[in-house]
Amino acid sequence: MEKWVVIVMVLVSWKIRESFCANSEVTYDGRSLIIDGERKILFAGSIHYPRSTPQMWPNLIAKAKEGGVDVIQTYVFWNLHEPQPGKYDFSGRNDLVGFIKEVKAQGMYVCLRIGPFIESEWTYGGFPFWLHDIPGIVYRTDNEPFKFYMQNFTTKIVNMMKAEGLYASEGGPIILSQIENEYQNIERAFGEAGSPYVQWAAKMAVGLNTGVPWIMCKQTDAPDPVINTCNGMKCGETFTGPNSPNKPALWTENWTSFYQVYGGQPYLRSAEDLAFHVTLFIARNGSYVNYYMYHGGTNFGRTSSAYVITAYYDQAPLDEYGLLRQPKWGHLKQLHTVIKSCSTTLLQGVQRNFSLGQLQEGYVFEEEKGECVAFLINNDREKKVTVQFRNRSYELLPKSISILPDCQNVTFNTANVNTTSNKRIISPKQNFSSVDVWKQFQDVIPSFENISLKSNSFLEQMNTTKDETDYLWYIHRFENNLSCSKPTLNVQSAAHVAHAFVNNTYIGGAHGNHDVKNFTLELPVTLHEGTNNLSILSVMVGLPDSGAFLERRFAGLISVQLHCSEKESLNLTNSLWGYKVGLLGEQLQAYKGQNSSGIEWSQLGNIEEQTLIWYKTAFDTPEGDDPVVLDLGSMGKGEAWVNGQSIGRYWILFHDSKGNPSQSLYHVPRSFLKDSGNVLVLVEEGGGNPLGISLDTVSVTDLNQNFSKLSFPSSS
Repeated sequence: MEKWVVIVMVLVSWKIRESFCANSEVTYDGRSLIIDGERKILFAGSIHYPRSTPQMWPNLIAKAKEGGVDVIQTYVFWNLHEPQPGKYDFSGRNDLVGFIKEVKAQGMYVCLRIGPFIESEWTYGGFPFWLHDIPGIVYRTDNEPFKFYMQNFTTKIVNMMKAEGLYASEGGPIILSQIENEYQNIERAFGEAGSPYVQWAAKMAVGLNTGVPWIMCKQTDAPDPVINTCNGMKCGETFTGPNSPNKPALWTENWTSFYQVYGGQPYLRSAEDLAFHVTLFIARNGSYVNYYMYHGGTNFGRTSSAYVITAYYDQAPLDEYGLLRQPKWGHLKQLHTVIKSCSTTLLQGVQRNFSLGQLQEGYVFEEEKGECVAFLINNDREKKVTVQFRNRSYELLPKSISILPDCQNVTFNTANVNTTSNKRIISPKQNFSSVDVWKQFQDVIPSFENISLKSNSFLEQMNTTKDETDYLWYIHRFENNLSCSKPTLNVQSAAHVAHAFVNNTYIGGAHGNHDVKNFTLELPVTLHEGTNNLSILSVMVGLPDSGAFLERRFAGLISVQLHCSEKESLNLTNSLWGYKVGLLGEQLQAYKGQNSSGIEWSQLGNIEEQTLIWYKTAFDTPEGDDPVVLDLGSMGKGEAWVNGQSIGRYWILFHDSKGNPSQSLYHVPRSFLKDSGNVLVLVEEGGGNPLGISLDTVSVTDLNQNFSKLSFPSSS
């Protein structure tokens, strides 16, 4: 980049920062948001603060800004901030105020989606699980206990923002706030209680007097003055519009890819398709487009919802590690530049729509003083066409829109991508193939005698574990009175995975998938004569994140039977079962990798056919600044920690339709690392070989405009 361009960027940044020192008035009309009396076309990008690290935030925000993004949009994560009633956490990755101040320091705006229900492929939709135990509570409806806690948390967040002067009305960057989230998807399930809840939520939010507008996404009946907004991939085609002529058309979620589940493949959305639908929305009077996600990041720990992989929206313009995803990032940057070059006419001019052919149309915006902008649209997916506009011929590529900022010259076509694609490079830095570098700790199967929690009917798993762990042991002791020598064990489960042990011997497991509610484990078993022990480890891979009556959702075992024949079986479902929450290694904090009371790390034993085993090794941090990953492609299923911090669940054995794991590379933020002596710990449920793990770095080839050499501002 030329020196004078950098100087201009710095001057503009100073100017924008200067503007935040004074209070701003944010209003709207039927055309757009209005900031200090000026209509705005705004491009926004979703970056969720807990899905990256504070050390990554400045660079992510700077890359978004360089890409032509004006607004950073984020949810607020209730379960992180209030893990117990009245006990709050805003430290580390949860530092919401620090994140917003970094956005402000870089001269950008914020859209704060408080929710506090967020969905977002986040465990329990962002709700803290303690809500489940509030007497009489029903989530997201006209229910007094729920409304009390929702209002309490929303007020807490708003007051924090006010105390820090972060609303635009106080000179801060927040220009929009959101209450609720896609409620209309489930509103009918609540019958007559749904609409009063919407009215209450809007009134409660507006009554907090933030000085900036509130929005509700996918809520066509959003009460005035709350703005209803669109979510989806094609809001230029699907949005029915604001529910009042005095409200602007805002697109709060333009999905740049889609979330990925275990067993699924990544959704690849092209730069051309994104650009087409953004341009169409603008041509049809849209004035705010948010990319969900602009940077997806990582679902660290156990934060992802049911079956969702640890990487989040890796196909976004900034990938999981914050590297540019080309040509998506560059193509959208060019689009933003062109739209902004003619935004005054788009916002002030009179719009006119006309036909250019059977599958072709145009939009023109004209001002009285003669300024003119045109959008020429070809909806034919197969053929390029030539259209006539104002006595000139224009060739339109298939499924594309040409932008003419002066109604004469084409400066951008959505299907004409000039940005060079880039490619991810994985560079191995260290392998762990030597047996000598590993230690192991064998977890144990709880014995029925030592179990204090027992019940004659199956306990629901989420209510029993309180989301403190993925694991719940179901343990039963019974007398074998069956006539056959090898009966079939049949387990029906509404959890995600089940591992079965008979007399402390692992006999096998089964799992469900994202698209089914229940699954069956069916295996032949060999029983002793007389007394037998049956232990079933039930596993959740994230809690559900959406749907009506989330508080009623059931997980865990449904039935357990032993079958000899159609006429002879033993139903154990309503027998006396013992329960143990979590693994012993979790209780003893084996993930910290330290020698402690109850944990004896030993030399690596026979890797084959091992179940419920903890592995530990150490490594030094690779030199340089490239993102660091662990390739866990040789493992089975479990969770990994580095220096005591969880980098997320892994599930390598769950293959997609092409026979590949949905994710094998796991991000280790450099802020998790020390220069040397980093401790890696994994808990492996079964089928993994730690000797095949490698430590790698990630880079991309051929960044257009030599982006890696640009220096980005840090926190001031």
